[in-house]
Amino acid sequence: MLYTIKENNTSQLMGQADRKELLAWALYDFANSGYTTVVQTTLFSTYFVGVVAGTVPGVATLLWSLAIGIANFIVMISGPLLGAIADHRACKKLFLLLSSLGCIASTAALAVVGPGDIALAMMLVIISAVMFASGENLIAAFLPELVPEQQMGRLSGYGWSLGYFGGLLTLAICLAYISWAKQQRVPEPHFISVTLLITAVIFAVAALPTFLWLRERAIPAASLKRSNLQIAYTRLTQTFTEATRFIDLFRFLLCLCVYQSGVSTVVVLAAIYAQEVMGFDTQSLIVLVMVVNVTAAVGALMCGYLQDRIGSVPTLAITLMVWIIAVTVALFAHQTELMWLAGNLIGLAMGASQAVGRALVSKFSPTERAGEFLGLWGLVNRLSAILGPLSYGLINYWSAGNHRLSLLSTLAFFIVGLALLCKVDENRGKAATIMIDTY
Repeated sequence: MLYTIKENNTSQLMGQADRKELLAWALYDFANSGYTTVVQTTLFSTYFVGVVAGTVPGVATLLWSLAIGIANFIVMISGPLLGAIADHRACKKLFLLLSSLGCIASTAALAVVGPGDIALAMMLVIISAVMFASGENLIAAFLPELVPEQQMGRLSGYGWSLGYFGGLLTLAICLAYISWAKQQRVPEPHFISVTLLITAVIFAVAALPTFLWLRERAIPAASLKRSNLQIAYTRLTQTFTEATRFIDLFRFLLCLCVYQSGVSTVVVLAAIYAQEVMGFDTQSLIVLVMVVNVTAAVGALMCGYLQDRIGSVPTLAITLMVWIIAVTVALFAHQTELMWLAGNLIGLAMGASQAVGRALVSKFSPTERAGEFLGLWGLVNRLSAILGPLSYGLINYWSAGNHRLSLLSTLAFFIVGLALLCKVDENRGKAATIMIDTY
């Protein structure tokens, strides 16, 4: 295997990103967060469980978990392949545009789903989730090109922070419309449909700066004669054969898979837990999620700066301890006040853990292979998004709808993730990126 020392060209390339371009990159997080907030976390998820799929204990929750699991399985397989092709063909921005349009269109199409349309709802949720997750992987792959390693944590945290404000804005507009619609006695299926259209429009408008100002810096590889699948397979095979060189990357990906399973469960099922266990109505639920989005934005911003000062691994360890406390409070909560406390702790931890995770993988990624490595990050995220919600859904089904018992699996993911994090050496992981492959 031939290696060359990474030269200053990379630093110079990174330095070409001005503030407008950095803002354009971060605004994509702002744009797509409305999708997760409205579709996966609050309005459509609870609408699916309570109205579309009926009220048989455990079954509707299991079907929702299954739809999310299928979507994430698809992205788990396709993410690294798309990343490797995007690196080789220098087409990250094109793939990002296509995935964004797919997510926007399928989100808008969810507006036609009504009571009993289980198959249609699951199909559209799967398509929209696949497109969303693919876009998330691709936008992350731009990070090593834009700023030096010492600033990745800050920029990643800034993006996540803006993302939570994007979700907050989308949810606030939806809440204002729902309040008006209820006064006009508009039926629930109709006003839920309108909120999905609102979400799609905000995504489309807010993502425009990304496609206008963000540059594709990558240069296509010299040899383009092989098929895309051959290219992707060759690059991924080479990456896995180098597992010993990138030992800390793979150790962290294992850690990430475990703790992110807990995060994914909370994102997909927290609103259902609050509604089914704590008795939150739609309006109270939206207000809770809006407040949580604010604390999540604060958490992402704070930890973005903190990890650049003390390191990503210590920052993530603190974050996982907050997660453990938050889930424990939610597990034993019987009063509304405790659920609000748990929600805000979850917000702080969620914003921080997601920002730190993306930045740490970026630090462990050679710039020339960012799409491929961030594709692996996406693969692990998608695997965790299968394991976490599906384990919750299965326990919920087997226990005839016992959400507190289901939440124990979520708590276990964070405890085991913290233990695995102790095996990751951040300095050694960054040093491994100095030597880069020549293709």
